[in-house]
This record gives sequence, C-alpha cells and structure tokens, in this order.
Amino acid sequence: MILILTDDSDPHADLVERKLRERGAELFRIDPKKFPSSAELSVAYSSTGKLRCALSMGTDQIDFSRVQSVWYRRPNACVADPAITDKLTRNYIEEECRFFTNDIWNMVECLWVPAPPPVIAKAALKASQLNRAASVGFELPPTLFTNSPKEFLDFYREHNGNIVSKLLSPALGKFTGATFNRYTHVVTKRDVAYWRSIRFCPVIFQAYVPKRIELRITVVGREVFAAEIHSQHSNHTRYDWRRYDQYETPHFPHDLPEDLRQRCVQLVESLGLCYGAIDMVLTPDDRYVFLEVNPNGQYLWIEELTGLPISDAICDVLISGTSAVKPHQRSRASV
Repeated sequence: MILILTDDSDPHADLVERKLRERGAELFRIDPKKFPSSAELSVAYSSTGKLRCALSMGTDQIDFSRVQSVWYRRPNACVADPAITDKLTRNYIEEECRFFTNDIWNMVECLWVPAPPPVIAKAALKASQLNRAASVGFELPPTLFTNSPKEFLDFYREHNGNIVSKLLSPALGKFTGATFNRYTHVVTKRDVAYWRSIRFCPVIFQAYVPKRIELRITVVGREVFAAEIHSQHSNHTRYDWRRYDQYETPHFPHDLPEDLRQRCVQLVESLGLCYGAIDMVLTPDDRYVFLEVNPNGQYLWIEELTGLPISDAICDVLISGTSAVKPHQRSRASV
C-alpha cells in the first residue's frame, strides 16, 4: 500500500497516481486538510502494546500496518470543520490536529519520499544546506546570512556591489498568499540606501554568479535527472528562472559529469532525503556552482519540456519501498 499526502489539485500527484494505478499498485491519496472535517484517524493500543492505526474517509480505509511507502508531496495543514465558527476554537482544533497527525506520521515506519516531515524541515534550512554542499565538494557562491548592517556593507563592498539578495524561507508567501512573491533580487544602490533596516530581519546575500545556463537537477533515489534552463535568453529570467515564460525559456536535458552526479546523490542522502531538486549554475567558464536544494521541489514542468522520466522514477521508488533503486538504463540515456 502506497499513501500519498498532497493537495487534491496537485498535477504532479495526478500523473504519478495514474502511472501507479497502471502498474497495478494499491494506493490511498488524501490531503490532511480533510482531517478532521471529513476524515477519521484512530490509534489504539492493547494492554500488551499491540498497535492499531487506521485512517478512513467515507467508505475508504487504510490500515497503516500495510503502508510500505509514503509520498509526502504537498499536503495542506489540517482544517477545522466549517461548523466550528469561533476563531479561537478553530485555531485550537487545528493545532491539536496538527500535533496528532505529526505524531502519526512519526509512527509510520516505512519509506518516505522525500523523507519524514521533520527531516524535510531540517533539510530545507539554507545555511545548513550550504554547509553540506561544501562538505561533498560543491563550489558555492560567496554567501552572507545576516541582520548586521555593517556586515552587509562590508560584503557589498567586497564584491564591488555585484550581489543579490534572497529570502531565508517561504514565510513571505505563507503570509501574503498569491498577492506577492519575491524572487532573487539584484541589490541596487537604492537598496543600499536602506542598509540600516537590515537589522530588523535577516537576509541572504550572495555574490552574483555569471550564468551560461542554469540547471535543475532532480534526484530520485539514486537516479539523477539534469535539465538545462537557458535563462539568459530573456531579461525576465536573467537573475531568477522562476520568473520564466516556458515558451520563451528553452529547456533541454543536460549531460552532467559523473562526479557531479555522484555528489548530487551524496548531498541528497546526507540530508536524509531520497528526493531533492537541486539548483545550480553553469558559468561561462564551465564551473558548476551550487545554489540550493529544495527537498520537495516541483519537477513536472521539467519532465514535460525535456522528456526526462522523473515521474516513472518516483513510481519505481514508491513501489519498491526503498530509495536504493538501481538506476535504469533509460534514465541514463535520457540525460
């Protein structure tokens, strides 16, 4: 049994679910936001410690003892029943449900893709990522995490003003929703005029890395799928490909050197993950520079534009129940 935890409108999960069913896999898909309003979750222990844990929604039920793998894709937080209208009561119920579901997820001993939630949260920490990436031999851009105005000015001058700024976490999107987002931003002289305000909140600053192309490297188990993003074809994507228009930004499979492939797998495994989406830059002088790894990053647009069989590799891992799936010849031929 495969358990998929994600939003109902997740096209990544839609594709993988279809492929899994075509292979005859038994699966159960649910978004935690349906608990407790339309889903029931029970845990029981006998006097001898025998455990029974079950999740049901309507006529469908899953016994957690039968779960061999979990895909923790993009689940939403638990949402209180609409019948509960008092805000304080709703907040209390949702916090209790979050605490309870996290307890359950911690109990499920099987393969988690990309990893159990606490491991995902730890792997997403930016400063720790760079430390791990350096330890496996990746080149990094000079980077400063700080809320010190003086440290910022020193860094700005050290790199002759050729630096960019980034956010430490996705918290801004959480609080603003779809109304506002902030990508990698070139630090301008106007920004420097507000240098004292840095003390109010930490920011990531990096020396700008010249780009020939950008790379999105998706690691699934021990398979590596590298894609080129030709972000320099457009001023819109020059500093951050996430601003891209897919019809104007060419994407192609990339032949990643074998030593870098191994480092990518090593990095993802060292973070406790069996899936990771790595962003790198290939410079005009052919240096590969690591930027970050997203432990639950999107990949479907890469698959659609390049033909890299990432969804098939995810199916392989989920069905096998182990991250140590032998790489397929088809995958190596594709990249």
